[in-house]
Amino acid sequence: MAVPVKKNTPDIILMIITFTLLAIGLMMVYSASAIQAEFNFGDSFFFAKRQLLFAGVGIAAMFFIMNVNYQTWRTWAKVAVIICFVLLVLVLIPGIGVERNGSRSWIGVGAFSIQPSEFMKLAMIAFLAKYLSEKQKMITSFRKGLVPSLGLVFLAFAMIMLQPDLGTGTVMVGTCIVMIFVAGGRILHFAGLGLLGIAGFAALVISAPYRIKRITSFLDPWSDPLGAGFQMIQSLYAIGPGGLFGLGLGESRQKFFYLPEPQTDFIFAILAEELGFIGGSFILILFALLLWRGIRIALGAPDLYGSFLAVGIIAMVAIQVMINIGVVTGLMPVTGITLPFLSYGGSSLTLMLMAIGVLLNISRHVKI
Repeated sequence: MAVPVKKNTPDIILMIITFTLLAIGLMMVYSASAIQAEFNFGDSFFFAKRQLLFAGVGIAAMFFIMNVNYQTWRTWAKVAVIICFVLLVLVLIPGIGVERNGSRSWIGVGAFSIQPSEFMKLAMIAFLAKYLSEKQKMITSFRKGLVPSLGLVFLAFAMIMLQPDLGTGTVMVGTCIVMIFVAGGRILHFAGLGLLGIAGFAALVISAPYRIKRITSFLDPWSDPLGAGFQMIQSLYAIGPGGLFGLGLGESRQKFFYLPEPQTDFIFAILAEELGFIGGSFILILFALLLWRGIRIALGAPDLYGSFLAVGIIAMVAIQVMINIGVVTGLMPVTGITLPFLSYGGSSLTLMLMAIGVLLNISRHVKI
């Protein structure tokens, strides 16, 4: 069903927030990675230059998508999901999939690599938004509504867990559950699924010794300070000395080979160390403003598909931010989740900018 196109100006506030986060991210990627990049590659700008390239690709994709009617995602949702499933299969094949830190989550493309599970998140949001907008009256039925809507989601989750990548899979499942809840899913059904989820999570933890170590290190990281608890302890050592105003931009101590790969999942720890409580709070405020604009867009969308699509995108961002900062501050077990727009990573950054492009297009169809 085509929606009449209103050539409104896209949400400028959302765009400003996105570019502000992106600019801070580029600055922090350089600051966090310069020492290790110089040591490993002889170029302190190694990671910063690559991140700038990813940002350029992502911004181009964002502006392109911003000018494509969001109904196009409804038309191509099935195709996008199928392509992502094919990529999830290919990533498991030795010689095609690239293994890093015990996880085969990337496909090498020349000097770069893509992470199919990241793009599956957006494809699944588009597909589920289509399903919910067409079957909303059935969503209160467990057998006819909830089970079919979650069946494909858990199949994708299973494929992602074969890599394994619990963090990305958790974000995808959590996002889809939020979408179904907003669409009218029953609390009783979610309670039952919650119990099954807890049992499944326990099984996943028990099945892999490294996950058990992550849980125990989360509860008491100092019980294994040189092993499973090392990363969390070093993160806390970064955040603590930051105090109110931080040590100063570029003055982090933990990036001197104490905190492993500080430009990726733990970049918020370096930011808090250098910019302090004030800097960390500013980032959280920016994310809160981004989510506020996303919610306004979802409420003002001209149809159910646009609303569910916007809800999925803002839920994905919110869940990812909560998990990443929860891990960095010691509130959650360590998972491999990037901080949107700030962490180093081409697939994650490109995907997030594409998602913002979708939000901006939806915002063009309604005055907010």
